[in-house]
Amino acid sequence: MRKSRLKRGSAYLITMMVASLVSIAALSYVDSSTKELRDSRRRAQESEMSHLCDAGAQHCLLGFWKSFKTNQTFANLDTTCAGANATNPKGTVAGSITGVGQYTSAIISCVQPGTDTYTRQVTIRSLGWIDANGNGVLDTSEAVKVVDVKVQFQLKRSEVFDFVKFTNNYGYATGFTPASLIINGDIKSNGNHTMLSGTFTNNGSLTATPNNKLASDTEGVISGIPVKWSSATYTGAQSGGSLDNEARWRQAYDPAKHGARNSLMYQQWKDIIFDSDASVVAGEIDGAVLKDRSGSQAWTLESLKEEVVTKQLDSMSSQETVMPDLNDISTYQALSAAYVDDKPTFGDGTANPLYGQGAYVDVWDSSTSKYKRLTTTGTISGSAVLVGSAAHPIKIHGPVTISQDAIIKGDISGQGTIYTGRNVHVVGSLRYTNKPDFRGSTPSVIDNQNEKADVLGLAARGSVIFGNPKDFGSTTLKYMTPPFTKSRLDEYGTTIPAFDALTADYTGTLKYKSVLGDAALDAIAEDVNQVDAIVYTNNLSGGELGKGGKGVIFNGCVICKDSAHSHFSGPSYRNYDPRIKERSSTQKPLIDIKLPRSPVLVYGTWQSKGVKYAL
Repeated sequence: MRKSRLKRGSAYLITMMVASLVSIAALSYVDSSTKELRDSRRRAQESEMSHLCDAGAQHCLLGFWKSFKTNQTFANLDTTCAGANATNPKGTVAGSITGVGQYTSAIISCVQPGTDTYTRQVTIRSLGWIDANGNGVLDTSEAVKVVDVKVQFQLKRSEVFDFVKFTNNYGYATGFTPASLIINGDIKSNGNHTMLSGTFTNNGSLTATPNNKLASDTEGVISGIPVKWSSATYTGAQSGGSLDNEARWRQAYDPAKHGARNSLMYQQWKDIIFDSDASVVAGEIDGAVLKDRSGSQAWTLESLKEEVVTKQLDSMSSQETVMPDLNDISTYQALSAAYVDDKPTFGDGTANPLYGQGAYVDVWDSSTSKYKRLTTTGTISGSAVLVGSAAHPIKIHGPVTISQDAIIKGDISGQGTIYTGRNVHVVGSLRYTNKPDFRGSTPSVIDNQNEKADVLGLAARGSVIFGNPKDFGSTTLKYMTPPFTKSRLDEYGTTIPAFDALTADYTGTLKYKSVLGDAALDAIAEDVNQVDAIVYTNNLSGGELGKGGKGVIFNGCVICKDSAHSHFSGPSYRNYDPRIKERSSTQKPLIDIKLPRSPVLVYGTWQSKGVKYAL
């Protein structure tokens, strides 16, 4: 049996090589039938062979895509396809479509375009033939077609960062009122979104998606519709002077200022405004919607005293968004070590003083009355305690990687992301020194005043935990353990267990605690009443917020598998930071702090290389 398989594999490889060298277009034969019958027969053959070629290309792509989507590196693709060309194809696959014919496909080119380390351009050559004698080999008398399919494997800026809250699991809220939780931004769950009790105010879109990777298939439905302010109510609350965070809200849509929907002016504004009244203009939906498996709906519900009013805008089901993965911390250590600030000037024409500098984090050393650089080539081995004050904020620049835990609180200055091999523990409020302000007369004015403002990313391979873990009670821990946390399947159908805060990880430490121990965190922990940060975690984002009766203001976003935030007082605000949003497929975010990326497969061309018809 093994010898037979080896022979067949060899035959497939020879078939690929021969087809690559021979100009098939020159081998067309003239049939003895009438022209009409001959043409009809050839059309049928070519249609069948096109399907075979496509099946072969998809078969070849599937294995590489699963690996790429799971591991989110080019390692398998680069290793397997090294040296691939037309006479040395790699990753060869073969198969058949019953009653139609056979196919053989392989990669004949895999290259990195220039200096773009986030892309691989791949060419697949696919043969489809009518196996008339059923021997599984392309014979000289059999019809065959050759097609080249060009695609790109990319690690792109992830769409998960378009949301103020993204959950790669079931989304839920419980215990809130419209006045106690006000979310100014879009929300998405890769699963159902359910109001377990109460509700909240959602000034943005809410999306749930079908997901067959959860422990039980999720239909992708929204259960419980949140309150949403009108543009007038939103504007009044923002400009009322009673809130200390109004400068961090997006502006409410005003046609006099922002232009008619779908106009050029509106397109320039749409990523940094809140448009309460969704509508379809020129085939495109603009504004805040409810989106799930049934499509997109506009909705009106300003208070719980009203009846909700919905309007169907389309029937296109929502789709899962692939979440980045941080399992391979070495990737981010390499990113930190290689980072060099490549922006010579800002949008207003002024020089960037940090142009050409690498990644670092500095903290104030009171014993020397000087700043101390904690990083070596952008990385820290072990854990780090980062404490900033208004007089001496933490200074960060670029992507910094800490191999275990980061314990952080206080004031922040600079622009960068902290990657950790384990947890990030936020043990007090985080506040930007130079704050962004999204009020302004034009998008360019707003961008220019915010491009230099501080921004912090927190990206944990483990979890992001808010508050003092020593004080966590049973209620907080309930939402950090099953059944509130859920298992899911990976791309190969293997179960990823549910997060359980009360189990130990590879360090022997409970997952919600730090390897530095309770005493080290307890000595510096304070109430968490403000968080200025972009929070990303492979696992859980949770803990205790709003203690001390002061509520909490969260300026940025939270991207996680499981969400378990216990709010001890309100009001609680979550304000999206649009500076990290990709404005278009060709335009980077206003500020690129090297946030985690997601795998995508981009189809390019499908080109016939020749056809030979049967004798």
